[in-house]
Amino acid sequence: MCGIVGYVGPRPATKILVDGLARLEYRGYDSAGLAVAHRKALRTTRSVGRVDDLRAALGEDESPGRTGIAHTRWATHGEPSERNAHPHTDAAGRIAVVHNGILENADELRAKLVADGVTLTSDTDTEVLPHLVARALDGGASTLEDAVREALRVVEGTYGLVVLDARHPDELVVARNGSPIVLGLGDGEMFVASDVAALVRHTRQVVFLADGELATLTAAGYEGSRLGPPTTVDIDDADYELDGHADFLSKEIHEQPAALRRVLAGRLDARFATARLDGLRLDPRELRGIRRVTFLGCGSALYAGQIGAGLVEELARIPADAEQASEFRYRNPLVDPETLYVAVSQSGETIDTLAAVEELQRKGGRVVGVVNVIGSAIARQCGAGMFLHAGPEVSVASTKAFSSMATSFTLLALLLGRVRDLSAAHGSRLVEGLRRLPDAVETALQTSDEVAEVARRYADARSMFYLGRVRGAAVAREGAQKLKEISYVHAEAYAAAELKHGPLALVDAQMPCVVVVPDDELLAKNVSTIEQIRARGGPVIAVTNAELPEGLADAVLRVPRLEPELDSIILGVPLQLLAYHCAAVLGRDIDKPRNLAKSVTVE
Repeated sequence: MCGIVGYVGPRPATKILVDGLARLEYRGYDSAGLAVAHRKALRTTRSVGRVDDLRAALGEDESPGRTGIAHTRWATHGEPSERNAHPHTDAAGRIAVVHNGILENADELRAKLVADGVTLTSDTDTEVLPHLVARALDGGASTLEDAVREALRVVEGTYGLVVLDARHPDELVVARNGSPIVLGLGDGEMFVASDVAALVRHTRQVVFLADGELATLTAAGYEGSRLGPPTTVDIDDADYELDGHADFLSKEIHEQPAALRRVLAGRLDARFATARLDGLRLDPRELRGIRRVTFLGCGSALYAGQIGAGLVEELARIPADAEQASEFRYRNPLVDPETLYVAVSQSGETIDTLAAVEELQRKGGRVVGVVNVIGSAIARQCGAGMFLHAGPEVSVASTKAFSSMATSFTLLALLLGRVRDLSAAHGSRLVEGLRRLPDAVETALQTSDEVAEVARRYADARSMFYLGRVRGAAVAREGAQKLKEISYVHAEAYAAAELKHGPLALVDAQMPCVVVVPDDELLAKNVSTIEQIRARGGPVIAVTNAELPEGLADAVLRVPRLEPELDSIILGVPLQLLAYHCAAVLGRDIDKPRNLAKSVTVE
């Protein structure tokens, strides 16, 4: 969940490190720091707050050192403070470490160090690492890599880490177990980071470390056992620019039509009225043998999976569900060999989802990944699936990745349906609908000014209800999630029929209700739900592609009508805009909401 940057090469490291941290701000953090080696000593600077606070702490005193490491921390062990910020060093100030992850036996290791007379200066689990590495060197380890390997033998838990030795400032050692580390190959220089975002302004040639791998980096290159070949990433520095938008969330909301065109490119088969998903590596006979589909995800990925499950049941007529990946492995799940498990993660590094994949594979389950990052841990672990090709998503709140996931699951449902009983006529209808989907989303985005006016009316509400039925239920949950995470307004989502089973008691003039109303066979029931809310004085914001009775709702946000199976994707757009504009009215830090991180890589 934190950010790591490292550099070794001919240039002064400080500016490269700080600029790299700025590229990783979206991951979420509460403090930042760096260590640069110069004249066989470390210059370490740490601060609480944003990267700009670290810049201020550095002032004009930039070290000429050409090797360094840097970190943005999201607190797990110990409060946000300067003494808990990374990098951490050993007692002699020789070894510096930056670390993402959680060391599960940190208390035991700390107690042993204290018993041996070591004075620890932080509350973090990470601080044990530089002491362990220093001890290994003092005990005879011949290289820094050997010392790191020896230190990690006694460590239990997850880590992505970079180690710097002031006495050997021409190298860095990196290691990974459960937390992402990626190497960047430059011309006579090497980079390392927790995310390619920090690397692409310098290089597009990268190497992703797998769990259990260690490597030594020098300006000339890298050495490590079992490391894979370099990969060229299909993004560049311009993808991380605002392009005239006030923030990345606004940019990414408006990038959705282009993202959906990339999702659909080469995957619509008009001739056979189906989808082409060669990345699944399943032939038609294997597809027909699937008796159930289970989507596994967390947060927005889970809600996209709920949309997918509904579509699979509707189009393929086989049972489908969506489960919280964070709970899956802990309940000793029954793994069915005839079930297709779909692991969903924007980053491809979500620790809970990765753990669910590993549990499934240990039990013989068939699992494919749906991710947005090529080379990510889930992509490598699954070895089959779908890439979203949505482009980098910088804002913590997911928008274009969510709609891209839902679109990918529509393709999957269409493919499964066509190898079963879905007719060519229905398949052709959906292929044509998907072809027109990006344009429909483009039209839905044109409601932004109208949504902004609604947001000004209701942003000061203490709480909101989000309601929907069947196709509207999962997108209502996602809408409530967006409102909570970026505006800090409390919101709850319910299947509309559940309103009468308790929540209706909370409805009054101060409780706005956002009701998702597709133009489908449940239209009359959704209208009835709105009437029940209005009868109790509750304000209603209707998000719809249907013609509603005049005066039924206090505000109506309309989107284009396409095919019913695609309603959830299009109806989700005004919900994203509503959350965005409420957050703007309230003056929130839209791209970096408090307490949250983009990529959850620790439990």
